[in-house]
Amino acid sequence: MEAVNGSETERYRRVVNERYSASAKVAEPGLCCPAVYNPEYLKIIPQEVIDRDYGCGDPSPYVCSGETVLDLGSGGGKLCFIIAQLVGPTGKVIGVDMNDEMLSLARGALTKVEASLGYKNTTFGKGRIEDLTLDYERLDAYLRENPIAGAEDLDLFNEILANLRSQSPLVASESIDVVLSNCVLNLVAPNLKHKLFPEIHRVLKRGGRAVISDVVSDEDIPVHLQENSKLWGGCISGAMREDRFLDSFAKGGLYGVEILARDDAPYEVIEGIKLRKITAAAYKGKEGPCWDHKQAVIYKGPFLRVEDDDGHVMERGKPVAVCEKTLHIMSREPYAKSFALVQPDVPVRPEDARPFECGPKQSLGAPAPAIRLRDSDELKNDPARKSETVRASGQCGPGCC
Repeated sequence: MEAVNGSETERYRRVVNERYSASAKVAEPGLCCPAVYNPEYLKIIPQEVIDRDYGCGDPSPYVCSGETVLDLGSGGGKLCFIIAQLVGPTGKVIGVDMNDEMLSLARGALTKVEASLGYKNTTFGKGRIEDLTLDYERLDAYLRENPIAGAEDLDLFNEILANLRSQSPLVASESIDVVLSNCVLNLVAPNLKHKLFPEIHRVLKRGGRAVISDVVSDEDIPVHLQENSKLWGGCISGAMREDRFLDSFAKGGLYGVEILARDDAPYEVIEGIKLRKITAAAYKGKEGPCWDHKQAVIYKGPFLRVEDDDGHVMERGKPVAVCEKTLHIMSREPYAKSFALVQPDVPVRPEDARPFECGPKQSLGAPAPAIRLRDSDELKNDPARKSETVRASGQCGPGCC
């Protein structure tokens, strides 16, 4: 997509904000593509909130009791109120939105929802989802009392701004179990979208996950459609191309990217461009050094060979050498059902572990990466034997092709 300069970014934000301010006051059913939710969780939600839901999917089934959940672009609060029931009294729900009218709608309904639940576990904050360090209500309060009248005021303001980000962030680093979003990422200005997933990564705890429902396109949205202000707020102009949407999770530092739901039929076709609803998930936890503890994983199938985001190639039924960190990752979702974990007969003490070199992601067309196997003697911790390295040929065997 074509870059957007500063003034265009503000115009983009203004148009989206104005449209959603209006739709918070008067329901606009055609604003986006409707989603279907479990009716059991809608019973305690005020009708005015339900009428003003502009999501396109339902990421709520992917949260668990007791978790801390962040909803990016929480709007009138519908998804937050569903999640509040799922995480229960020991969980916590944080909704973030930049639109004052939507925040007012959500906060106005919160008292009724809490009365029905019998507990309080939900809050709403004002902020931009691509920059969750800045609490805009704290910022607004400061500016009301300390208007900027000159250069000295501006210098002080910049100090206050830095202090707010570091000392009182809207969402603290590594504080969230699950980040959700429902048809909101497409509303972020094109030149700011690259900030979304690194920010999601920042706020997630290690082992946490992001579950994002949004609208994607099968080809890039052309400039003349991006410049159509009516389409900016309608889940069209800002839609990411599907492959780039999925790649953004990995580029933001997340792993295990998985499509959880994808509509076969597009909800809309504009100038031959198909737009469809998709829900995808990814996880945080591959940061840090790699240490060799003589461990392996065995891919169970059904494919002959698979490769993960970090260049580990696994062939069905073969014990592939991995570092301790990768073994832990493969023991969790979304990999757990596909791999058997192999530990050495004699555990390697942390002080005896040596660095393990995990292969980088291979580019398309590059030679097949090496498959490093653990032989049985190595798994028995026999120092007389070393692991062998074989190269995947990528060639078809007899009788195929």
